[in-house]
This record gives sequence, C-alpha cells and structure tokens, in this order.
Amino acid sequence: MLKFNGTVFRPPVLTWVWIPGLESVQFWIGIPFCAMYVIAVFGNSLLLVIIKSERSLHEPMYFFLAMLGATDIALSTCILPKMLGIFWFHLPDIYFDACLFQMWLIHTFQCIESGILLAMALDRYVTICDPLRHATIFTHQLLTQIGVGLTLRAALLVAPCLILIKCRLKHYRTTVVSHSYCEHMAIVKLAAEDVRINKIYGLFVAFIILGFDIIFIILSYLRIFITVFNLPQREARLKAFNTCIAHICVFLEFYLLGFFSFFTHRFGFHIPPYIHILLSNLYLLVPPLLNPIVHGVKTKQIRNRVSKIFHFKDPS
Repeated sequence: MLKFNGTVFRPPVLTWVWIPGLESVQFWIGIPFCAMYVIAVFGNSLLLVIIKSERSLHEPMYFFLAMLGATDIALSTCILPKMLGIFWFHLPDIYFDACLFQMWLIHTFQCIESGILLAMALDRYVTICDPLRHATIFTHQLLTQIGVGLTLRAALLVAPCLILIKCRLKHYRTTVVSHSYCEHMAIVKLAAEDVRINKIYGLFVAFIILGFDIIFIILSYLRIFITVFNLPQREARLKAFNTCIAHICVFLEFYLLGFFSFFTHRFGFHIPPYIHILLSNLYLLVPPLLNPIVHGVKTKQIRNRVSKIFHFKDPS
C-alpha cells in the first residue's frame, strides 16, 4: 500500500469499523440482526412459494409482490453475512473492488425495490380508477417488460457511481470506513480529492429514481383517494381502500426509513456515528422483514395458504 503526503494511493483493502461506542455489546447487537435476516429470508421465500403454487395469486399485483420478495432476499443477503463477520468473528477487512461491487448491488436492489413500489401503485391505480381496462393494460408481456426495465434502470444508473469512484478517486485519507457495509457516501468521504462530482451524481441518481418514484406514487394515490371517496356506497369505499392498505404500509416503511437514513448521513453532523450506522442497517433490514408480514396479514389467499402449510385454522 503506497502512501503520498499522508494519503493512501488506491488502497487494495478497506476496513469497516464496528459500531463506534458500542463495541462491548456488538456481539449481542448481531443477534437481533441475524434473527431479522432469518425471518426476512424465510418469510419472503414462503411468500414466493405461495404465489407460485396458488393459481388465484397469478395476477399482476402478486407478480410485483414476488419481485419485491426476491429483491428483499437479495438485498438483505448482500449485507448480513459480512456484517455478522464484523460483529461476531472480527473480520472487518474487505477488498476495495469487492466493496465497490457490494455497493453497486445494494444501491441497485434499493432502486429496483423503489421501482417495484411504483409499479404496484400504478397497478392499484388502474384497478380502482379504470378496472375494465386492467386486464388489457397489465398483460404478461408488459409485466415482463416492467421487470426487465426496472432492473436495467437501476443497474445502469448506479453503475457510474462505481466507475466515478474507481476512476476519479485515487488518494484516500484513510482506509477505515465508518460503516458496517459499503455505502456510496461512506466511501466517497474517505477520498482526499475533490468529490463534488461524485456527490452530485449520487444526488442525481437519488432524485431521478427515488424522487421520480415517490412523486408518481403520491400522484397515483391522490387519484385513487379521489375515486374511492366518490364511490356512492360506504362498503364499496372500504373494500377499495382495503386493497391499498398493505401497499401503503410497505411504501411508508421503505421511504420513511430511507429518508431518515439519507438525511442523517448527509446533514446530521451532530448525530453520533452509531446512530448513523444503526439507522442505515435498519433501513436495509426492516422492510424485508415486514413486507411479507404486512402482505400476509392483509391478503386472504396468502393467509389461507399459510394456514394450510402450518395446519392451523385462520381465525377470519
């Protein structure tokens, strides 16, 4: 490892810090994180099996839900094994290129998840506001195109973040990353060079993907609420609104945790580092944990199938 004027030139290895100030209890912190991961993988895997085996769930909404479950499994798997290696086995080192690859995977899956939430909102919009055209709009061909498009959009827009770090930033003040996984800004802040382009492009990706998705999700639900409140019968209004509750809960948990993590990481200079790290970890682990639970509770077909699998009676 070469050093010039107190900086490190292209470090081959980075070191993740443990949670600052909580080193003495990090072994115990790893236990709930591991439990969350196991439950998330089990819950989403069960959801995928149920959607595949239950013919009544072969609809666009559940296709998007299956995509969400697969993305949640992949996203949590990207971070948890290595994170537990830090907490439990004192293995904080990672090759620089491997760190960049993990960063690309994490942000790509985050962007895919955001796109899936937008697709689910548009599906609810057509279902409630133009139900007669739903089958003709959401064809199998369109669903495939949406899945491929969301994946390519995320992968191609996130890739320049990796390239800008690899090609532009050569000198680093330190090789110690103040995080428990590879996050774009956590790596950029290590550089001893001008990082404005990296920061600007990171904000651009956040706005063009997350900002775009949030705007259109909100517009979709404004139109949905207007349509629902104009329905003449109270029972019809409740039934229509009930079909949206699960998606609204998933939407809120994903974006609210994301906003807290985003703003504390960039603007919370007086917030203790362990708060930054814990919030970031929870942002990536809580949605995969809650998504199958929320949809399992709110979807009767999924509840019934789970009841049959585990041989207990559905109280509803």
